[in-house]
Amino acid sequence: MNDEQTGSDDQPIVVDQTDKRSIVPFVAAAVVAIVVLVGIVLGGLLAPAEKNVTEADRLAAAVTNYIDARSRSELRPPPGVACPGFDEEESGLTQRLGGPESAVSIDEKSFANPTVNGDRAKVDATVQVDGNDAMSTWTLTRVDGDWLVCTH
Repeated sequence: MNDEQTGSDDQPIVVDQTDKRSIVPFVAAAVVAIVVLVGIVLGGLLAPAEKNVTEADRLAAAVTNYIDARSRSELRPPPGVACPGFDEEESGLTQRLGGPESAVSIDEKSFANPTVNGDRAKVDATVQVDGNDAMSTWTLTRVDGDWLVCTH
């Protein structure tokens, strides 16, 4: 037997390689990606997240900062979180928050009724003192752009 093949099977298969591929879709995708990245960067520079913070959020942060600083410091008031000349005893805050041994904490969701009048503000907050909830109104004053706990 002869394994030779004859006829049309012997002819080479011709592949048409005249089909030209274009780089245009890849360049277009790269341009779109660059435009999106530039938009994200410009958005971050022109509208920083801190501008999305409300005054109520700033008031809550000031009270939270006071409570946190108070738990870490023996000084009353802790430095940097109260108005100059603020007296915790005179304001009644010591009675509401307990002495130095008291465990004081606050939940970010415990704030209500924030009111701002120029550089003065008030906010109600539920503070946990030794496991007991105590609602009180906090008076704050804006000093150099920061809200600080004050008596007036």
